[in-house]
Amino acid sequence: MTSQSEGQPVIMPASPSRTTTLLANLASVTSRIQSASSKLPLPKEPRLVAVSKLKPASDILALHNPPTAHSHFGENYLQELQEKARLLPPTIKWHFIGGLQSNKCVSLARDTRALWAVESVDSEKKATLLDKGWGERKAEMGGEEKLRVFVQVNTSGEENKSGVDPGEEVVRLCRFIMDKCPRLRLQGLMTIGAIARSKATTAETENEDFICLKQARERVNEALGLEGDARLELSMGMSEDFEGAIALGSDEVRVGTTIFGDRPPKDRARIL
Repeated sequence: MTSQSEGQPVIMPASPSRTTTLLANLASVTSRIQSASSKLPLPKEPRLVAVSKLKPASDILALHNPPTAHSHFGENYLQELQEKARLLPPTIKWHFIGGLQSNKCVSLARDTRALWAVESVDSEKKATLLDKGWGERKAEMGGEEKLRVFVQVNTSGEENKSGVDPGEEVVRLCRFIMDKCPRLRLQGLMTIGAIARSKATTAETENEDFICLKQARERVNEALGLEGDARLELSMGMSEDFEGAIALGSDEVRVGTTIFGDRPPKDRARIL
């Protein structure tokens, strides 16, 4: 690693072999998404968020640079996200998809350059703090007038999973965001779901978590009178099950290991 005169670290490019692997993996996932989308009654290709947690900045740059120019990347850890966002081009659209801690919400919204969406909102307190942080954000940090947020829904009922109940609780939180958080834009609902269901999912075998999230969206849309372009998105589907999620109408899939390969232990991960 070398440094520029201003002291900003230079991101050394990924090796030619690594770049070739990443581009081939992304092309394969994109092709699978297009194939799954083409089978829908009204074909619509979902947004692909490349989940780059614990992977070096050079991997992200290899996919963001032409010819692919992929723009949506997801991170799970606040410090890692903020450092990568500081080092990498502001044209990247960052998604925070990890567990959200109340004491980090203001910094996440205020201090993360080019933040595009927060996908793990599961309480009124966290929504309020994100709203506050977005209001304190400086123009040079980029971003639109409102911060996109997804409400995380615990569709599997697992106690160790974050997220609100898919019944009245999700309606209540979505209503709160729309009524009480003027700097937030309610983009949709997100779920992670149970691992066993994920592994059993195919394009033909429907995942109960995805069905539950679809039902939750319809419940919220109806309760809040959301129609047309205001209808909420579904963020569901990961490496193991994204084709099954697309078959059930996912608007966004979050794919990590199928693009980047296995991740190192967190204590061995390096950004540069």
